[in-house]
Amino acid sequence: MYNKIMNTELKTIKEQLEEREFKLLSPYATKCKNSAGRKNERFEKFEIRTEFQRDRDKILHSKSFRRLKHKTQVFLSPYNDHFRTRLTHTLEVSQIGRTMARALNLNEDLVEAIALGHDLGHTAFGHCGEGTLNELLPNGFHHNLQSVRVVEVLEDMNLCQETIDGILTHTWGYKPKTPEAQIVQYADKIAYINHDIEDSVRAGIISEKDLPSDCMEYFSANQSERLGKMITDVIVTSKDSPIVAMSEEGWFFVKKLRSWMFENVYLDPIAKAEEKKAKNIIKSLFEYYMEMLKPYYNKEEIPQVVTDYISGMTDQYAIRRYMDLFVPKPLAEHTNDDALLKKIREQ
Repeated sequence: MYNKIMNTELKTIKEQLEEREFKLLSPYATKCKNSAGRKNERFEKFEIRTEFQRDRDKILHSKSFRRLKHKTQVFLSPYNDHFRTRLTHTLEVSQIGRTMARALNLNEDLVEAIALGHDLGHTAFGHCGEGTLNELLPNGFHHNLQSVRVVEVLEDMNLCQETIDGILTHTWGYKPKTPEAQIVQYADKIAYINHDIEDSVRAGIISEKDLPSDCMEYFSANQSERLGKMITDVIVTSKDSPIVAMSEEGWFFVKKLRSWMFENVYLDPIAKAEEKKAKNIIKSLFEYYMEMLKPYYNKEEIPQVVTDYISGMTDQYAIRRYMDLFVPKPLAEHTNDDALLKKIREQ
């Protein structure tokens, strides 16, 4: 009897949250009650959270999310702890996205779930690692596609279709199906442009006076004010609209500032001085594991297995495996390679 009463009360909590969405959120917001659902509805009932809240929590508690703390954002092996990592970038995207979602009365829980999961498939060594795998694989490598693979296959999180769509479409060139996913598209760009400027100034790659003057006049040279104006632009432009967008003028200067960052930071010889070494680590590991797995898999399967393993590595683990495999030392250490082989033997 006690369990029956408690189950009724818990179900009421979820129903109240779903009803609140219909009462308070914009008519354009994605409601949990209207979700397209999950691919597998197995054992998927827990009645004190909405479906998008559960997606957020699944991602937050995943191993791939925890590994983001040791994956590069822009600067490899930064010399102090104030530089962004892939994890802190993800948290900033989430915060910016939630701010915009709340102001627009869209579904904040869905935005947070998408934001927390959008970079789960990113490699060690940031875009250098991604670019290296892209060169090595016949069909290329894209971190958004790998992020979807992480949540659908590698960790089998069984997320709602709206969350998966947002993870897939957070990057350039994709068209999201929900306004919440559109928010994350903008939040991702706003976050990395601004925090990469701050990190680049801290690293001595650029100074604030180097930034394009017209962009600074439009957005402000002050980090906080510039960030706030970009966020406000999206909110004002998107108010009472089914489409989340930036003003044409604002988007023009965002793209110009991003292009400037590519020319002066992302492709800068000083900022990227260590990338040749990182690229060699990824390439060497890839070739080693491709050869190692030949007795265990069909030829067509091996590239995907190796890609899953390497793309999941943190910077530190990739370096450690490289040292173990290619630098002489007295004794070999126990590694997760043993777990990889064990999995093979069990198949």
